[in-house]
Amino acid sequence: MAESPMLRVDDLEVRYGVIEALKGISLEVREGEVVTIIGGNGAGKSTLMKAVSGLEPVAAGRIRFGGTDITTLAGHRRVALGIAQSPEGRQVFADQSVRDNLLLGAYHRRASDADIEADIEAQYARFPRLRERRAQMAGTLSGGEQQMLAIGRALMARPRLLLLDEPSLGLAPLIVREIFGVIRSLRAQGVTILLVEQMAHQALGVADRAYVLETGRITLSGTGVELRRDPRVRAAYLGDH
Repeated sequence: MAESPMLRVDDLEVRYGVIEALKGISLEVREGEVVTIIGGNGAGKSTLMKAVSGLEPVAAGRIRFGGTDITTLAGHRRVALGIAQSPEGRQVFADQSVRDNLLLGAYHRRASDADIEADIEAQYARFPRLRERRAQMAGTLSGGEQQMLAIGRALMARPRLLLLDEPSLGLAPLIVREIFGVIRSLRAQGVTILLVEQMAHQALGVADRAYVLETGRITLSGTGVELRRDPRVRAAYLGDH
């Protein structure tokens, strides 16, 4: 029998008043995969991530993580189970130092000081600029540095599932390449990732599997390679007209 998915979403609906933001979404993420969600503005991508992380209530459907129904579980309890998010817009703690932001990522862990320090050093090794700015207030960092910090903070939770919501948003091309290099490195290390991203070419390039989300519905799915070759995806998201 095939191993059960780490994350399984079935017939998920999220509503804002009378507006249906998500309409019967079903998807899965297996251990060690990078799964990408692509789609245009307003498609519901960030709403989906918030529902998975417990920041958005669900109107219908079910979310299972590691075989456990977490549909109504509070967000902080999902973090304790192993789900950590690098949110859209970074959302670092602006008036805290880089180091303190990283420490906050591990707030729920019952770990020794030595283990926490080792993980901070791992983030500094992954993002050398964070080491250089470790005492600097996070709000004074560039957008790219804040994105590095947001990812590093999420990784400090030692998540089983890492949620990356629009990691390239508002960043210069050179920084985007660096961020996607880190995602590839995490993938090689076996980190399980659910990635929401508007830059479809880069996102599909790192994806084992992918879904296309349009106006709250999944319209296409397949491997990253398959969707990069799909003429509908090429026309709508890859600039192939």
